[in-house]
Amino acid sequence: MGAGPMAILGGQVIPIEGDPFRDGVILVEGGTIRALGTDVRAPDGVERVDATGKVVLPGLVDAHVHLGVHEEAEGWAGQDTNEMTDPVTAHVRALDGINPADLGFQDAVAGGVLTVNVNPGSGNPIGGQTVAVRCAGRTVDEMVLRSPSGAKSALGENPKRVFGDRKESPPPGSAPPR
Repeated sequence: MGAGPMAILGGQVIPIEGDPFRDGVILVEGGTIRALGTDVRAPDGVERVDATGKVVLPGLVDAHVHLGVHEEAEGWAGQDTNEMTDPVTAHVRALDGINPADLGFQDAVAGGVLTVNVNPGSGNPIGGQTVAVRCAGRTVDEMVLRSPSGAKSALGENPKRVFGDRKESPPPGSAPPR
């Protein structure tokens, strides 16, 4: 698909607002939906995409992923999810470990997920700062929507496994008194 105006024709459309409809038109310009519905007509000269027999819906958002920091096909070199030198790593930023060439981003887009919140750490009780990114872009700077977008914490089996096996716990004062 090109960057110019586009009309998506046919298909079952599930919009963000309003009732689903079939065999309508979605007009897109500059990456923004300008009009949609069964009464909308595709102007002459726009790129046309036939969605007959398909379902058309807004891009999905996944609020908890490790895309770009837990890379597919990269082995140990692509594993930047956890900084397990300390149980509390609030200063760690997922942003700093993202590889925009991670195959997982392509997989996400193919599945309809266009935006993700990348989380650092699953082995740390306090894993670090998350970042919201688009799943497409050649550089991380092109992808970033908000940084930081939150903080990652984990309880349960992962921190217990990682730090329990090492007989470590978070520093005194980092947990509420019992």
